[in-house]
Amino acid sequence: MTKTTPLHQNDSTGFHDPLLYRQLVGRLLYLTNTRPDLSFAIQQLSQFMASPTINHYKAMTRIFRYIKSCPGQGLFYPSTSSIQIKGFTDSDWATCPDTRKSISGYCMFLGDSLVSWKSKKQHTVSRSSSEAEYRALAVASCEVQWLTYLLHDFLVSFKQPALLYCDSNSARYIAANAVFHERTKHIEIDCHVTRERLQNKLFHLLPIDTHEQVADILTKALEPSVFCHLLSKLGVINIYSPA
Repeated sequence: MTKTTPLHQNDSTGFHDPLLYRQLVGRLLYLTNTRPDLSFAIQQLSQFMASPTINHYKAMTRIFRYIKSCPGQGLFYPSTSSIQIKGFTDSDWATCPDTRKSISGYCMFLGDSLVSWKSKKQHTVSRSSSEAEYRALAVASCEVQWLTYLLHDFLVSFKQPALLYCDSNSARYIAANAVFHERTKHIEIDCHVTRERLQNKLFHLLPIDTHEQVADILTKALEPSVFCHLLSKLGVINIYSPA
């Protein structure tokens, strides 16, 4: 996705074949099961299924060219790795030009292997970047809880607590603060969800530099150099590229 021209509802004339657009997006959705690098772009295209425009179709052709350039790209799972859940969570505040809703993204690792990821628009408009980051943190904490239950069901022993990385100082402060006040009352449910899991030592909430935030690739369009840097941290490799 191009960083300088975000997609919105009426950015150009309507595409002549909306059915074709929907069929292609539907096929692309299957690739997100193994290609986390496509998640944000396809999430963006999925918003315009009702009335796609020419610019939306052009953005789709960029994705097809990217896929064609690296057909052997996919997730690599090493045979030896420590069994510990590590998660990264991030959000891009008010990124949608039509609704001003934020984009949440998280990715979960089991040791060094990426096992779960998501890029999704938040349900409500956030009034600050801290609120958007905290909503994303609440969703990520629920995913950590689900993975913990899953490993228990499979009788897999793993290191506890999990590690959850967030680059927002204000979101981490709200999670650690035991007092609710007027600035957090509107997100009180998310506060309870995250804080309860944090106090039960389900995970440690740790800081991370914004440039090393892996979940950034799931929330916004990035420069090619930054995109490739974060892609390598996701464990995505191209089997046809030189060693």
